[in-house]
Amino acid sequence: MYFLIVFGAFLLYTLVRGRQAVINLIMGLYFALLISLVFPYYEIFLSAAPTPHSEAIGKLILFSVFTLVATILITRIMPDEFREKKFESFPKKVLLALGGTILVMAFSFHVLPITELLTPGTPIQSLFAAKDYFFWWLIAPFVVLYWN
Repeated sequence: MYFLIVFGAFLLYTLVRGRQAVINLIMGLYFALLISLVFPYYEIFLSAAPTPHSEAIGKLILFSVFTLVATILITRIMPDEFREKKFESFPKKVLLALGGTILVMAFSFHVLPITELLTPGTPIQSLFAAKDYFFWWLIAPFVVLYWN
């Protein structure tokens, strides 16, 4: 269910905003990953969190802020070249939504504390939770971006 919700959100965002917006969001997710891995002030921001549940929410909020800022910056830099109707080039939009979903799933099991908030199903865990595959799941959206 978690996978479908994330995929649906990405697909809706792709249909509403267009392909370039999703490309910008995917790149923003990559930059947010880099920033969050070396962010030295988690203790300061999360010191008021009394439970692991609230600490997980705090980390997700910080990651969301990093993603939002990075996506806004990339949007200002990248050209807005894909002017198309909502369902024009629909297969490419589905691929981009799938690439974004793969990235969020990989982050959820290796970087973000999603498992503190919900328990994803076993098939999703077997696909995305293996540390051996994390690198390949990070590469997969780049392949999707290359095809688009």
